[in-house]
Amino acid sequence: MVRRIKKVAVLGSGVMGSGIACHFANIGIEVLLIDIVPRELTEAEKAKGLTLNDKVVRNRIVNDSLKAALKSKPSPIYKKSFAKRITTGNFDDDLPKIKDCDWVIEVVVERLDIKQQVFEKVDKLRKPGTLVTSNTSGISIDAMAEGKSEDFQKHFCGTHFFNPPRYLQLFEIIPSKYTDPEVLAFLEDYAGRFLGKTPVLAKDTPAFIANRIGTYSIMDLFNKVKDYGLTITEIDKLTGPVIGRAKSATFRTADVVGLDTLIHVADYIRETTNDEAHDAFKVPDYLQKMLENKWLGSKTKQGFFKKVVVDGKKKFLTLDFETLEYKEDPKPKFSVLEKTKGIDDLHKRFPVLLADKGKAGEFYRDSFYSLFQFTSNRIPEITEDIYKVDDAMMAGFGWKIGPFEIWDSLGVADTVKAMEEAGKKPAQWVYDMLAAGKESFFTVKNGRKYYYDLKTKDYKEVPGQENKLSLALLRNTNVVWENNDVSIFDLGDGVLNVEFHSKMNTIGQGTLEGLNKALDMAEADYKAMVISNEGDNFSAGANVGMIYMLAVEQEWEDLNMAIQWFQKTTMRLRYSSIPVIAAPHGMALGGGCEVCMHSDKVIAHAETYMGLVEFGVGLIPGGGGTKEFALRLGDELRPGDIRTNQFLNRYLSIGQAKVSTSAYEAFDLGYLRPGVDEVIVSRAHQLAYAKKVALEMADKGYSQPAPRNDVKVLGREALGMVYVGSDGFKTAHYMSEHDGLIAEKLGYVMAGGEISQALTEVSEQYLLDLERKAFLELCMTRKTLERINSLITKGKILRN
Repeated sequence: MVRRIKKVAVLGSGVMGSGIACHFANIGIEVLLIDIVPRELTEAEKAKGLTLNDKVVRNRIVNDSLKAALKSKPSPIYKKSFAKRITTGNFDDDLPKIKDCDWVIEVVVERLDIKQQVFEKVDKLRKPGTLVTSNTSGISIDAMAEGKSEDFQKHFCGTHFFNPPRYLQLFEIIPSKYTDPEVLAFLEDYAGRFLGKTPVLAKDTPAFIANRIGTYSIMDLFNKVKDYGLTITEIDKLTGPVIGRAKSATFRTADVVGLDTLIHVADYIRETTNDEAHDAFKVPDYLQKMLENKWLGSKTKQGFFKKVVVDGKKKFLTLDFETLEYKEDPKPKFSVLEKTKGIDDLHKRFPVLLADKGKAGEFYRDSFYSLFQFTSNRIPEITEDIYKVDDAMMAGFGWKIGPFEIWDSLGVADTVKAMEEAGKKPAQWVYDMLAAGKESFFTVKNGRKYYYDLKTKDYKEVPGQENKLSLALLRNTNVVWENNDVSIFDLGDGVLNVEFHSKMNTIGQGTLEGLNKALDMAEADYKAMVISNEGDNFSAGANVGMIYMLAVEQEWEDLNMAIQWFQKTTMRLRYSSIPVIAAPHGMALGGGCEVCMHSDKVIAHAETYMGLVEFGVGLIPGGGGTKEFALRLGDELRPGDIRTNQFLNRYLSIGQAKVSTSAYEAFDLGYLRPGVDEVIVSRAHQLAYAKKVALEMADKGYSQPAPRNDVKVLGREALGMVYVGSDGFKTAHYMSEHDGLIAEKLGYVMAGGEISQALTEVSEQYLLDLERKAFLELCMTRKTLERINSLITKGKILRN
């Protein structure tokens, strides 16, 4: 039987329930979201003369919850209109509607008795074969399945989303002893391809995989923190991006999550387990006192951190563990962090960090050796397969690399000796692995990842790699050319991939050199080209530091040549003899957006934040972006359109530096093209799909397009509106004189200059010349240079 998910019911509309409902709506699924009926009227309802029988009252809890979710930031929905796919209801009136659903997800309060009551009703109302899952974060799946019908038990398991469901990638799947293997296989595939998640099959043990290890890592630190002699600020410095973790690191993350939530999970694990690390889950005295004082973190405005205002300036104070008073920590300084500044590869950075002879090294060795010991001891208790642990920690807690891969980077055998000396001996199976001649937990062969299997004492291929491509796994064998900013990969089957790896993947001389080299190679010997990378962001835009340096030195000829080179490169992308596919993710700003806009097709990850943001630094898009907006506007105009309105919509995308909050919004803003560009929800499948599309275009018979000489522009018809609007906004003090100048330069280029007849046809090169001239003239102004300098030195947008 081919199982298809057309409609999903989500039972429970709290933060998680509403978030899950929104994410299914994101991918086009019809959702029924229901919650309990209120027991009492609000004062507002009484004033309106409503009763408990009125539908608006009966659905108040679910509607208020969904409304709150849709207002929250970051948004749980890709695009506001997608929320229309969610229908709300209540348990008393609408639960029978689950008979029309293909998947029922329970997200009610974390109490076994209440969940069992819900499932008893679901068992009677669902149609046979319907999937039923619980979003529990730790309650026994077997216990929930007990006493239900055989068909229910076969189609029931745990499916643990992480909060927020749209953004965190982990999707733990926890079978009961009754679950049909076909159900598990379906959910693994569906979670990966449709929901864009990292599916991890876990055993039915307390807190499953990610929370069991992640909570241990945090609580072990909390219990030892006084021994380290380090401040909260110092520990957050050591446990943030430097080791591939979130900027919020440890203590700030705890404040955001809520200390009550963290303590609840720790208490639950301690009550339901009795392993060698039992005491690590104890709540230390200072944390218990914080709980009693209701210093729970962000939601109570103080936890480990407390924000105060001194002399009109915001300051963050931190808690002193001994006195429980708040103080201002000095800026953390560790010599080892200076040593690792130039080491971008985490695998190379970890050995340097743990070899440090100072406080930082002592902290790292103690915390990581404890983590390695605990994690190795949980195999095979929480899972048989070590790769699932790393997948869970990366997808659920945002670690760049998981514990076993970190261990590999340090050398397994050497680390085992160091752990023994520290009194933190790992599990026996690690010794068995080394005795079997296997020196690492993972290995790579022919672009595929393999993991050490405890049963066979040999390496097994990590499953699910068939329809995926990983540049990280191809790096040692498939790079055919590189410089400091770009690597060109041979993806096989006649397709090249261009990977940016400059800081923030900004576009400068090395990037342009790499793009042109890749085009030379592809046009000579390959079928197609893809532009993608595996960094945090596709590209943060052009290298403004280089622009600033040339402008300050008044090297106008060199700056003109640099802009022209960027324009020629984007035009080569557009008019090459082979298809070019861009596969952006994360930020695709400024020049990164222009690279995408000049590709034949964009396969954008759903979480792509795209925009032409040059206005913020006193410029207009200069790599063909302004030209491209004029071109697209001309192509979109239809007889009967109010042309100035159409122009204004596109003009404001650039003039207000609008950035899409998802790839779907990028269509509305004009950065992506309906009917041409596509969105993919699965980041793991993006590159392989982009390659497939590139080959399809090549195999169909790709013809090199001719440069356009028929771009319709509006000339003075649009330009008059720009000038009047600019004057009005300056007079009303909504924009500065310099904002007005930039707005007029932008309008001039998009309108095609002082052309008297609307819809006059001009060439792309004509528009590119206008664009480059305007860009250069803005670079010659003091206020633009002040804006660029503010971004470079302070990371802030200056409005002057």
